[in-house]
Amino acid sequence: MPDRETQDQHERREEQEEPQKTDERESDAERRLRRAHFLRELHEAKALRDRVQPRRARAARMRQAMRMRTFRW
Repeated sequence: MPDRETQDQHERREEQEEPQKTDERESDAERRLRRAHFLRELHEAKALRDRVQPRRARAARMRQAMRMRTFRW
């Protein structure tokens, strides 16, 4: 009897997965929109932090420049 129950559960899962394939496309587009929105806000937050803390921003730019100078291809 447990075998029959697991088969039924497996069939139900397969039935549920078929409609999700169309949802995956929609959710993929939604995910890309959410990601773009998040990255936009992150960039704005970094720019704001650079304006508010100019000394720290300058030090970070200097460290990045040093990293780029010491990087070897």
